[in-house]
Amino acid sequence: MNQRTKPSANPPERSRSAGAVTARTGVGDRFSSWTNHHREMWRESWARFFASPMSSGMTALVIAIALALPAALQLGLTNFQKAVAGWDGQPQISVFLHKRARENAVQSFADDLRGDPLVAGVTYISPEQALAEFQQSSGLGDALLGMDSNPLPAVLLVRPRGSDTTSLEALATRLRDSAMTDSVVLDMAWVQRLAQLTELGQRMSMGLALLLALGVLLVVVNSIRLHIENRRDEILVVKLVGATDAFVRRPFLYTGLVYGLVGGLIAWLLVSGGVWLLAGPISGLANLYGSGFRLDGPGFTYLVGLAGGAALLGLTGAWLAVARHISAIQPR
Repeated sequence: MNQRTKPSANPPERSRSAGAVTARTGVGDRFSSWTNHHREMWRESWARFFASPMSSGMTALVIAIALALPAALQLGLTNFQKAVAGWDGQPQISVFLHKRARENAVQSFADDLRGDPLVAGVTYISPEQALAEFQQSSGLGDALLGMDSNPLPAVLLVRPRGSDTTSLEALATRLRDSAMTDSVVLDMAWVQRLAQLTELGQRMSMGLALLLALGVLLVVVNSIRLHIENRRDEILVVKLVGATDAFVRRPFLYTGLVYGLVGGLIAWLLVSGGVWLLAGPISGLANLYGSGFRLDGPGFTYLVGLAGGAALLGLTGAWLAVARHISAIQPR
């Protein structure tokens, strides 16, 4: 009599375990293949770039010039603000005190102002000093000598710590509300002009950067379109054997990335060269005015910003090109 044997539980468990290992191996293989293809396309993009140095270099140079213009303007604004910050012509508040104010009260008021965090310095001008300065500057010394009393009040010249318009107005209002003051004059016309000039320069820089960024996108789109047309037959062949659109567009995306990266590096070199040419004359001019101003060049932050921004623009332009043209190439 044949005995019926029980099926063992071990073979199914081994089968499930083998299936899980196979699945994990399959995912690992796909990921390895994906990373290897990206690495290969990165190397191939550099090889194609240097294979035609004339056309590739011209494209990268156009990108570099388009990026160097707004970068140079922005760097110039930064140096201008630095130069103005070190200028002696700071905003000033003239505080005219009451004629009846006592000397000790005036000194106490001036000491309180010196302890204010918004005040960088306070200069006290007595009525006698004010009269002497007025006689010297006006040329009416003989006429003023015949006056019975000094009509000029004591003055406090308050030098604020910053040049922010809102802070200056708040400080001037607080001084007007003091019982010691008769009138307060805030000399900030130059501050307002400087703020308007700086804002105008920043807006011009931003507008120029947007326009030239659009130009960079168009240059990259046109270059990648030419690459696609030159490799149309190759694209048809790989699509016939089952390649996806993502696989086909990957080398062109890396090509746009390389164009942008090289263009950003060249732009940084152009701006650095311009700063090197201007640094000497500007330092000499600053020395003639007794200033220690030195022109700041584009440092590592500018290098990273230009290279990264240019690479992103190149990648975006390549994506726009392949999104339109790759899908239109289909085998029949």
